Amino acid sequence: MKWITRSKVKVDRVACPWLIKKFVDKDAEFIFIPADQVMAEAEKRKAIPFDVPGVELGHHGKECSFEAILKKYNLMDDPALVLLAKIVNGADTDNNLWNQPEGPGLEAIADGFRHLGFKDDHEINSAEWIVYDSLYAYCREMIRQGKPHGAFKN
Repeated sequence: MKWITRSKVKVDRVACPWLIKKFVDKDAEFIFIPADQVMAEAEKRKAIPFDVPGVELGHHGKECSFEAILKKYNLMDDPALVLLAKIVNGADTDNNLWNQPEGPGLEAIADGFRHLGFKDDHEINSAEWIVYDSLYAYCREMIRQGKPHGAFKN
């Protein structure tokens, strides 16, 4: 399946492809293009749009696109993914929904990847997915330890 979103990725547009590829569509193909072209190209290419205004797999209220994907694809039964979603939300939004302490750190890391000289959004995603693998491992460990809100939150 083809998936399409805005170019110049940062948090949600790296976290979502990671989530999609790992848990939704192993054969996913991602397209990153200017925001004003996403919907027309989605229709033309028969691609699923995500993290753009007004789509099912976008921001709704204070929830980010990562959370929309979790809900749509019935991934909410994985408590580690739920915790990871709170961290992604905290990095991608004003962090007022969950007040997740790890969020600002992820935001800083994501911003740093944008300044490492990668040639395009595909390269940033390829390089940054190790961060999400690591965060998911952290979240699984937090769940194992009985800390469903992470290590830094009571």
